[in-house]
Amino acid sequence: MYNSLKKVIRNLIPDKVLYMIEPGLRSFFALSKKGNQHKCTICHFKNKEWIILENEDKLCPKCGSLSRDRRLWEIIASEYLPQVHSVLDFSPSRCLYRKWKNIQNKDYHASDLSGDFISDHHYNITEIATSDASFDLILCYHILEHIPDDVQAMKELFRVLKTNGKILIQTPFKDGDIYEDKNITSEQDRLIHFGQEDHVRIYSVEGLKKRLESVGFSIEVKSFDKNDYFGFRKNEIILVATK
Repeated sequence: MYNSLKKVIRNLIPDKVLYMIEPGLRSFFALSKKGNQHKCTICHFKNKEWIILENEDKLCPKCGSLSRDRRLWEIIASEYLPQVHSVLDFSPSRCLYRKWKNIQNKDYHASDLSGDFISDHHYNITEIATSDASFDLILCYHILEHIPDDVQAMKELFRVLKTNGKILIQTPFKDGDIYEDKNITSEQDRLIHFGQEDHVRIYSVEGLKKRLESVGFSIEVKSFDKNDYFGFRKNEIILVATK
């Protein structure tokens, strides 16, 4: 029902208008999902059931957060929020963008080059148009697997991060070595080899760690367990890069 309703609404309403009215639509839809079995860490809505997507991810009925969004915000709120002031967020989900914008005294900047996300800037991650040492915290979730010259992107992230600043990084991962091939360029072949039409590689945890370390970062690999109450997935891995 949810997926069918979403398709109908997206066909009828332009994206810009839909983004504006989305919170109200979701709040109305969520009325039927109230309960005490689960809780969203972003909007704090308590629900009787998550919306299960085709990939088996769990969507919050009220704010539309995915499991990785809720985990990310839980980490930010518990470990980083009080001390950070300047934040750069690449292609954030709409629920997290709105969450940040409702927090006072934070210099939050969202960037998206594709035009598919709500953003304040259109930075090219391999040539970020801002000064050195600008940000306390950078959020780079499911970005680097899209970037052909990922090492240059990492150098730019290092440049614009303040000393002792942190970057929270996540991508899809595989065992073994990084899998990439510059000769694989068509959307169809990238889907077959990398799992998505616009991906250019699949990282391994160790491979991404070493690549980030090569440009100067210190890396901590964090692994997290499943939590049904908050709708967190099992075996979720996040890399914390420190300058």
